[in-house]
Amino acid sequence: MAENINKAAESQELKRLAAICISGSTIDPQLYTDYHVYRGLRAPDGSGVLTGLTEVSDVMANKIENGKFMPCRGELYYRGYNVKDIVADMISHKRFGFEDTIYLLLFGKLPDKVESASFKDLLGTYLKLPTSFFRDVIMKSPSIDIMNSMARSVLTLYSYDAAADDLSFTNVLNQCLWLIATFPLLAVYSYQAYAYYRSDSNSFFIHDPIPQLSIAENILHMLRIDSRYTDLEARVLDLALVLHAEHGGGNNSTFTTRLVSSTGTDTYSCMAAALGSLKGPKHGGANIKVCRMFDDIKSHVINWSDKKEIRDYLTKILDKEAFDGSGLIYGLGHAVYQISDPRAEVFKASVAKLSREKGMEAEFNLYNNVEEVGAELLTERRKTDKGVCANVDFYSGFCYQMLGLPSELFTPMFAVARIVGWSAHRLEELLSSGGKIMRPAYRYVGKHKEYIPLDERG
Repeated sequence: MAENINKAAESQELKRLAAICISGSTIDPQLYTDYHVYRGLRAPDGSGVLTGLTEVSDVMANKIENGKFMPCRGELYYRGYNVKDIVADMISHKRFGFEDTIYLLLFGKLPDKVESASFKDLLGTYLKLPTSFFRDVIMKSPSIDIMNSMARSVLTLYSYDAAADDLSFTNVLNQCLWLIATFPLLAVYSYQAYAYYRSDSNSFFIHDPIPQLSIAENILHMLRIDSRYTDLEARVLDLALVLHAEHGGGNNSTFTTRLVSSTGTDTYSCMAAALGSLKGPKHGGANIKVCRMFDDIKSHVINWSDKKEIRDYLTKILDKEAFDGSGLIYGLGHAVYQISDPRAEVFKASVAKLSREKGMEAEFNLYNNVEEVGAELLTERRKTDKGVCANVDFYSGFCYQMLGLPSELFTPMFAVARIVGWSAHRLEELLSSGGKIMRPAYRYVGKHKEYIPLDERG
């Protein structure tokens, strides 16, 4: 079947039809300005086009001064609590924080010690897939893209749920908790199935999750043959999960979650749609681009501490003379944040600590230098004083590399975290939308034409 599809894609007839489609489906960019339609749902002043209300999280990147939106230092709040404070408490008390973050985002309150322990025990009861699911679903037709494998698995889980279409709140919450707990399994096992078929080895290993471990610990336990990891490795991964768990209702995959939820569809279809959104390189796959860019930089910049040499090569990248010809310095700049991404600020210190444990301080210093020089270059080129900052993707890929995660799992790790935010927004949408389906408007800019019967078309 795949060969037939690939063959059809190369046919002259399909290329002819594609050319017709392009000529008939391309809208003049000037029309967007004429009709005040903001592509990307972002106005010229940087503010987002308001499409809904939420109490799940607050992404602050602008403040109003003299009636205008002005950029400010970025802040991220989960249910009203500053993420920096959440992380500071985790680090100072050496606690794994992802499970408590799940509780906070889903239930809107910080758990006390009893609630925290009880919730972790509850999550442990969800840490299992249906009997033979790995053999019958994950091992069959493994995909080179783990996000596609996860989406297929999520849709298949629908068949194992006797109440799959029940939209009562308790049932949807039950489904969300099951998916939150099993996403790490779907990600790691899908990768292992793909790696097995890709290799020439006849050996294969699979580790069951251990309910007493944190989600971050279980990921490393399941992924590594010897199941061994350091305390710092697990805590840095736990931090990455916390920082990626939620980022407002307007990010593409979360908006997809709310949009699809508004139709009244089931939880599994909703989460599969969100996975499809996050898979896109402009959303969840950005950190892979950053890593590939740095591989290129390392091969062309001899002295990683020479900022002039770094500046010269980054200039070539911006001039589309180096790397992938896109003219982009990946990981610098963000659709919302201009002065600082609070997630990157928090993450950077822990990534630096991990680099020391791994003996990769030189690489970390290169990242730091590229961040500094690249931000200066972009600010100069854009002729703006609004600033350019590193986003969380700038450091996350490097972190995953140090943890030994294969690049195929970078975006799935994002999904393992963001399923929490998707769940919180799905629950909020079902509770607060008033049963209304979302239906944004598109303005028609084509022409009305007189219909010509087939026999008269020649």
